[in-house]
Amino acid sequence: MRLPDRSGSHMPLFWRVFLANATILLAGILVLAFTPLRVSKHATLREIIDLLGGLALMIIVNWLILRPLFRPLERLAGRMEEADVLRGGQRVPIESSGEVGALEQAFNTMMERLETERREAGARALNAQEEERQRIARGLHDEVGQTMTGVLLLLKRLAQDATQEQHTALGEAQAAVKASLEDVRRTAQELRPEILDHLGLPSALTNLARTFSVRTGIPVQRQFALQLPKLDPKIELVLYRVAQEGLTNAARHSGANEVTLTLEHDADSVVLRVLDDGRGFEGNHAEGGGLRGIRERALIVGAAVAIKPAPSGGVEIRLQVPVAAES
Repeated sequence: MRLPDRSGSHMPLFWRVFLANATILLAGILVLAFTPLRVSKHATLREIIDLLGGLALMIIVNWLILRPLFRPLERLAGRMEEADVLRGGQRVPIESSGEVGALEQAFNTMMERLETERREAGARALNAQEEERQRIARGLHDEVGQTMTGVLLLLKRLAQDATQEQHTALGEAQAAVKASLEDVRRTAQELRPEILDHLGLPSALTNLARTFSVRTGIPVQRQFALQLPKLDPKIELVLYRVAQEGLTNAARHSGANEVTLTLEHDADSVVLRVLDDGRGFEGNHAEGGGLRGIRERALIVGAAVAIKPAPSGGVEIRLQVPVAAES
C-alpha cells in the first residue's frame, strides 16, 4: 500500500529505507575500490569483483531483514485507508513486536472507541428522530386527519341539498379529500408504525409489504417465522426500518419485478433479508444515504449487515441481530 508523505513522494517507506541503505553501501564500496589501498597500488580487478559480491550480499541481507519489519506497516496502512466505522469489526491481527505491534494495538483500540462513540451517538440520534417522527405522525393523525374528516362530512351534508351540477362538483371534491386523507394516513403510518407497538413485528412487516405492493405494483413474497424470541422494542424498530428502506430501495433503484422479505431466527439471532430481482449493482457502486442509514442502524443494535448481489441477480440486504442484544 502506497501512502504519500509530506514531500509528495509515493514510494513506499520500505523502498525508501532500502534504497537509502543500498546507496550508502554502494558509496562505501566505490570508496574502497578507487581509493589507494597501499602507497603505490589501487585495487585489482579481483578485489573489485570481491567487493561487488560483498555489496550484493549485503543488499540481499538488508532486504531480508527490512522486508518483514515493514510488511506489517504496509498492511496496517492499507487497513487504515479502508477503515469504515459503519462496517464494524475491522481489526488487524497483532502479529508484530515493539513499536509496530504497539501501532497495531493502538489502531484496534481506536476503532473500538470510534465504534462505541458512533453507536452511542447513533442511538441518541435514532431516539430523537423517532420521537420527532412520532410527534409529526400524531399531528397528521390528530390535527390534519381530523380536519380533513370534518371537511369530508361537511361536503356530504352540502351534497344532500345541492343541485345536480353542484352534486357532481361536491362529489369530485369529496373524492379529492378522501384521496388526500388516505395519503395523510399512509404518511403517518410510515412515520410511526403504531401497528408495531400493538401487534408486533411480523404483523407490522406484513402490513408494510401489503402497502408497498399496493403503492408500487411490485409483489412481495413474505416468509416469516411462526415464533420469534422476544426482542427489545428498539431492535424491532430497527428491523422494521431496515425492511422499509430495503423495499424503498428496490422500488426506486432496482427496477425489480418482485421482492422477497424474510424473517427467520435460530438459537442465537434473528435474521431479516430483503431480496429483489432487479438490475443489481452497476459499475462502481457507491452506497447512498439509504444504505448507509441501514449500516448506521445495524451498528446501533450491534447487528451484522451485508449488502451484496442477490442470487436472483438483484440486491440482497441481510441484517442479523444477535438474540443476546436484547435488553
